[in-house]
Amino acid sequence: MATLLYRLGRASFRRRKLVLVLWLAALAALGTAALTFMGPTASNFTMPGTESQRAIDQLKKEFPEASGATGTIVVAAPESQEPTKPMETAAVQAQVQALVQEANSLPGVLAALDPFQTGAVSQDGRHAMIQVQFIEGADGVTDAQREAYQRSGAAAKAAGFQVEHGGEVMTTEPEIGGTEAIGVVIALVVLIVTFGSLVAAGMTMLNALIGVGVGMAGLYALSSTIEMTSVTPVLALMLGLAVGIDYSLFITSRYREYLTEGLSPEEAVGRAVGTAGSAVVFAGATVVIALAGLAVVNIPFLTLMSLAAAATVAIAVLVAITLLPALLGFVGPRVLSRKQRRTDAPIRAEGFGFRWARIVIRLRVPVLLVGVLGLGALAIPAADMRLALPDASNSAEGTPAREAADLTTASFGPGFNGRLAMIVSGDSPEQTATAVGAVTAAVQGTDNLLTLTPPNLSRDQRTALLGVIPKTGPTDEATETLVHDIRAKVAKIDGADIALTGQTAVGIDVSEKLSDAMPVYLLLVVGLSVLLLMLVFRSILVPLKAALGFLLTVGATFGLTVLTFQTGELSDLVGLDTPGPLVSFLPILLIGILFGLAMDYEVFLVSRMREDFVHGDTPRQATINGMGHGGRVVTAAALIMTAVFAGFILVEDPIIKSMGFALAVGVAIDAFIVRMTLVPAVMSLLGKAAWWLPRWLQKVLPNVDIEGERLREHLSTEPEREPVNV
Repeated sequence: MATLLYRLGRASFRRRKLVLVLWLAALAALGTAALTFMGPTASNFTMPGTESQRAIDQLKKEFPEASGATGTIVVAAPESQEPTKPMETAAVQAQVQALVQEANSLPGVLAALDPFQTGAVSQDGRHAMIQVQFIEGADGVTDAQREAYQRSGAAAKAAGFQVEHGGEVMTTEPEIGGTEAIGVVIALVVLIVTFGSLVAAGMTMLNALIGVGVGMAGLYALSSTIEMTSVTPVLALMLGLAVGIDYSLFITSRYREYLTEGLSPEEAVGRAVGTAGSAVVFAGATVVIALAGLAVVNIPFLTLMSLAAAATVAIAVLVAITLLPALLGFVGPRVLSRKQRRTDAPIRAEGFGFRWARIVIRLRVPVLLVGVLGLGALAIPAADMRLALPDASNSAEGTPAREAADLTTASFGPGFNGRLAMIVSGDSPEQTATAVGAVTAAVQGTDNLLTLTPPNLSRDQRTALLGVIPKTGPTDEATETLVHDIRAKVAKIDGADIALTGQTAVGIDVSEKLSDAMPVYLLLVVGLSVLLLMLVFRSILVPLKAALGFLLTVGATFGLTVLTFQTGELSDLVGLDTPGPLVSFLPILLIGILFGLAMDYEVFLVSRMREDFVHGDTPRQATINGMGHGGRVVTAAALIMTAVFAGFILVEDPIIKSMGFALAVGVAIDAFIVRMTLVPAVMSLLGKAAWWLPRWLQKVLPNVDIEGERLREHLSTEPEREPVNV
């Protein structure tokens, strides 16, 4: 592979104008396609095969007028109203009914229900809830319809009423604005400090941005034909940008090394792509495989999310091994700092990586004890991790959805924010009526059940929809128990098709399926890491060490994320208003992404250790050399990736905020504690045993030549060296 990439690098260098034009043409074509064919993203999470999703599909078929998005307009009477229960006065009722009529006339609304007829008035008589049924689902409601809905009630507000708009219809895409650019700016600063050259830093960043642009444009161009959640493009952007900068950094750093050794720019590019590029291809392939492996969980929205992110990583790899050599051809030796371009520049003394490796090796036993025990302690809170899909009560304070949820909780109770829906369907109206009576009798008295609303019948009266309101909120553990209790009770009723659904039930079903799949996927990822690293390093103990280090990273990351987003001990650090369960797909997605990134740093550090050991260095010196030559680049890469991910913590959306935090913390822990500290300590303890592999296995495993051994043999016959031109 190294020889093939060496030739590809030189070819891209020689035909740099053509390569640049082709990538820019791809960017322009996909950008045009994105603007032309871009479709809306989904704000809900579906789970085929679950009871809740089956009920939703049945509702669309048999009771379509009740299958659209719902909205709730909560009205509070003015504080100046003297009566104890102002909602009983004619003037207040007239104002609320006028709002009902206004809501009924809104575009996209099927019906708005009078709270005085449905009984949706709070016990204190100061609040009323208007239920609004839209024709289309939440993803089918247009921005204009949503804005008209949110503007309704202006007359009531002018009269002193408090009017808040909530419900499924208020679910919108997370806003990605300028705050995320902070991470990119920090990444650029790190590149400038690392390279000491504006040209090198700017070119590396430009290369990564072109790759991200191509990937995101392609994703949006397909958004009209595939249904992807609103989180999908954000994850693709987050990951594509981070790995794009890192992969370009690794190859550019190696290119600079070869230039300082006296190679011509073209030869330096070829060797950089052949050596560092081989590691980039392997690392990128690892991330792609780990993300694509999420398809085994068989959850459509998660599969699409992971495949989209994997595609941006694959594009980042292609850009790094083709476009980057072309850009290096345009800048030539100017990628070096002025000091490095001086032929009389002094040889640089050993850097911090060499000194750090010697310190860690000297103190390896206490370093291992402190590192392992410390990360183990951080992982303890992960034992109490709870998963759920966030509801409006978890939104940022001050947003319309949060204001409506808070007012609903204060006036009616938290359960009204997570209403469940019981669907009863029979072959005849009589059969349905009998089943409704049986369901009502069976469900009444269930712990944590607040009330069961009267049935709403379809036109043919064969399908009934009953509202089930719990006493606790949507993400409360008691609500989850209630869902299971009700399903267990109605399962005993014959003669009708009965299912419990609603956004709360969907969230519970999604979370449980993901929780069940996570241990299987973790085992798959760990097994994959052992096999891949065994293939690369031709060793038994190095892959096992890497897998154990990955488990420490994942455990500590989960623990810190739980402390921050679930229990709230560290919530002030990220500007989180309301702690709650972690979003259900975060842990399994985090495992896939961190696995790939962890293997990146493992390969870039340990491949140099193996290279020097094979060429005759002692295990101790090989470890020091690997850290010394790779430590600076890995440190810069980890800082860049952490900064890019951390930039998304500033987004108000709790899902994006938690993803950015978990990825930033995970990368920092894995790079600086596990790979830069624990790895050299373990390698020095293992000594020669680290590179042991049974002979029979050596014959079976193919040689992927990550270190470029075959490339060196190929180049030894025709060395090409010439002084670097200033």
